[in-house]
Amino acid sequence: MPARETSQAVVVIGAGLDLGAGRRGVDMGPSAIRYAGLQERVELLGRRCVDWGDVAVSLPEATDVGDPRARYLDSIKRSCERVAGLVHDARREGYLPLVLGGDHSISIGTLGGLARAHGAGAVLWVDAHGDLNRPETSPSGNVHGMPLAAALGVAGDAFLLDSWPSPSVERAALIGVRALDDGERELIGDLNVRVFTMSDIDRGGLEAAMEAALAFLEGAAFIHVSLDLDAVDPTFAPGVGTPVRGGLSYREAHLAAELVAESGLLDSLELVEVNPVLDRQNETAQLAVELAASALGARIL
Repeated sequence: MPARETSQAVVVIGAGLDLGAGRRGVDMGPSAIRYAGLQERVELLGRRCVDWGDVAVSLPEATDVGDPRARYLDSIKRSCERVAGLVHDARREGYLPLVLGGDHSISIGTLGGLARAHGAGAVLWVDAHGDLNRPETSPSGNVHGMPLAAALGVAGDAFLLDSWPSPSVERAALIGVRALDDGERELIGDLNVRVFTMSDIDRGGLEAAMEAALAFLEGAAFIHVSLDLDAVDPTFAPGVGTPVRGGLSYREAHLAAELVAESGLLDSLELVEVNPVLDRQNETAQLAVELAASALGARIL
């Protein structure tokens, strides 16, 4: 696909939500990514970058768990409504939203806000996991394993809100998957999704997988890229809550982001699951900044 240059301004939206995860610490992810020099790196690309701060989130200690099959869902939805409102406003004002997590459940709000602005769109989901569980299939009840199912409108009525249309996305392409639960495997065949596992990438190469994924998504009302840092091998991204060995290498992760930039299809970007508590000298947050820059057009030459 031909590259399309853009200097669209970027707005940063923080969502330090950790109610959807099984381990504490990702609530500090937005601060860690900012501390790693996100705004300065974006501005070096010639883009204006403004920061709208963080949405309000609840603490697990002061929040009702609710249904154990979808823990803290009511509170998660309230935070996602705030994310959706800011993302919607950002798109209406001509910004490219850059959302910082927090756990991956914030994608329910990001994609909901985009759908409110544009109608149901598409998402490139770069993740070790499918995040296609539903309350009845989730082994843990952690909502960060359900946001893509919610965005596709198959997670159940408990995820519905008047704040955005359901489904929020009509198709999705998953890159770097290497850990799926049984319920996710059963569901995939019924969805308008393409899944490129690490085995597919090993056999056919990352570039071929990315080109096929972007071609599948092209033409949607919007294209969002949601990057869970656990898509990258823990050797390079140790600071994540659910690491899975055998992920993307440092260069493969950058190539994926560079191919997104070259496609010119990016409407919004999300960086999630950075956990500074588990990190080494903010290494994973620094990688998140580097990958954001590559997705936004940074080039070696």
